[in-house]
Amino acid sequence: MKFSDALGFAGVALLLLAFLLNLFKVVSHSSRVYISLNLAGASMACAASVLIHYMPFVILEGTWAVVSFAALIRSFRR
Repeated sequence: MKFSDALGFAGVALLLLAFLLNLFKVVSHSSRVYISLNLAGASMACAASVLIHYMPFVILEGTWAVVSFAALIRSFRR
């Protein structure tokens, strides 16, 4: 398995974990755990997409990471 594949799988796993934890009401969509999992997962998936030169997912995951980062910053300001 290539590094880009492992990185992408790990990132997607974190995104899905955040989704499932929220779906089963283990974490709130506004909790720092949820936001951090989204930030880490999207960042990893974005980096994997950069490595394989797949721009549509670089844009998608990069935007997801930026929005998650902004949400995390906002959570500390509350």
